[in-house]
Amino acid sequence: MKGNKRVLALALSAVLTLTGLAGCGQSDKSAGSTAGASGGGAKSRAQDTIIYAQGADPRGLDPALVDDGESGKVIVNIYEGLLKYSKDSTQIEPSLAEKWDISNDGLTYTFYLRKGVKFQDGTDFNAEAVKINLDRQLPPKVTEDMVYAGFVFGSVKDVEVVDDLTVKINLTAPSTPFLNNLAMCMGAPMISPKALEENGNNVNEHPVGTGPYTFVSWTKGQNIVLKRNDNYWGEKAVTTNVIFKFIPDNSARVVALDNGEADIIDGIDATVVQQIEGSGNKIYKAQGMNINYLAYNTTRAPFNDVKVRTAISQAINVPELVQSLYQGYAEPATSVLPTFIPGYDASIAQVAFDQAAAKAALAGAGVNKLHIITYTNPRPYNTANGQALAEAIQGYLKNVGVTATIDAFDWTTYKEKVKAGDYDICFYGWIGDNGDPDNFMNLMADKDPRMNVARYDNAAYKELIAKGLTIPNGDERNKVYTDLEKMAAKEAVWLPISHATTLVGYRSNVKDFNYHTTGVIFLSEASKD
Repeated sequence: MKGNKRVLALALSAVLTLTGLAGCGQSDKSAGSTAGASGGGAKSRAQDTIIYAQGADPRGLDPALVDDGESGKVIVNIYEGLLKYSKDSTQIEPSLAEKWDISNDGLTYTFYLRKGVKFQDGTDFNAEAVKINLDRQLPPKVTEDMVYAGFVFGSVKDVEVVDDLTVKINLTAPSTPFLNNLAMCMGAPMISPKALEENGNNVNEHPVGTGPYTFVSWTKGQNIVLKRNDNYWGEKAVTTNVIFKFIPDNSARVVALDNGEADIIDGIDATVVQQIEGSGNKIYKAQGMNINYLAYNTTRAPFNDVKVRTAISQAINVPELVQSLYQGYAEPATSVLPTFIPGYDASIAQVAFDQAAAKAALAGAGVNKLHIITYTNPRPYNTANGQALAEAIQGYLKNVGVTATIDAFDWTTYKEKVKAGDYDICFYGWIGDNGDPDNFMNLMADKDPRMNVARYDNAAYKELIAKGLTIPNGDERNKVYTDLEKMAAKEAVWLPISHATTLVGYRSNVKDFNYHTTGVIFLSEASKD
């Protein structure tokens, strides 16, 4: 771990220099800060920095150009959207928009913007900035690498600037989840128009938002450094500096936590919980809004045949697999939707384990080999990592006469491999963005292969998806998503594996971080005693 300590020292040195802390012995006080070991109300330099360790670098820091949780955790501390979720749920609250109106026909949303907000580069936040942010993700400007554009703005027709602080968003059809979409950490956050212009419409490495922290630096494979935005329109962040540190190995992250090289870590699994607690640190646990699944490439033989997909699924004992890999910190998935999402129905049944039937069906179809791709790092929905999951599946398939070859990649490379589509089976997962069932079930209707990794294309399924968007929340709408679940299970598009318990390790002196149900962490209120 000496190398990690050296990296940490360099990162701390850099951030202390940038924020004027080096040699001064005391930081500016802000709401919620506590006295440090130096006494007299002064805080030590270490207490002015929160270090969050995760398993991989973000793919980028432009909310329109990424779709992964590693990016989202950093993004939510730099940017904000028109709306936000409440601290403990996906209920909508005002953010950069103070209030809004919806027309009687559900086709026009009028947002009244907060006055006096500036982006971190000094640019004014106003209605024109909103229009620029939305227009870049709408035809004809939207690009294929804007993965979330369809999710967030697929129903948007156009955007009108009414005046400096009023903007109208017109839809092509009513969209029940639209307000929830505007609080998401992907696609929806507002970026400085000046930064977009100066960086060729891509701020993946030059993020500028309105949020409580500003971007300082990104050393690939090591860390991202943020500092408090002292010009923030709302309550200032408690802690001056935040470092997102990248440690791919689970056990190394635990050692970093135990040694004080990290204050909070994610991506932990059941095998290290006792070690973390035994060292005097703490575990945050919560029911996860997620799904961990195996997806078949439905566009190529033999997995374009539902009978073959069903037979492979029959070969896998999901409850046994989940208990072995996650040891009580995940529950077997009987559906795509977590149990607390509207539309969940306990009567839905996935393909059941039947080794003998699987062996006979696969032999009859002449299937004796297949190609698996997977990822090497832990994910919030799969803390055992994708390679361990793939190898477990490989063992089950061997028992029914099928040889599975596995190619494993780091997360960034894996995303590109999924996009290319050279696989029979891949492993993926999803953390709900907004608490709406469409956010899960639309994954099998999306035209983007980085979202719809099964590449499933079913007209009847898509018709139901479109219908669900227009129906108000309630029993009728819930039934649409139950029916979609049943269709997906009958077609064996995925083999749902598990819903993971959210596990975060943190040092006992850390308080008031908010690990949200959407899988991101808000650090502006976090501090250390």
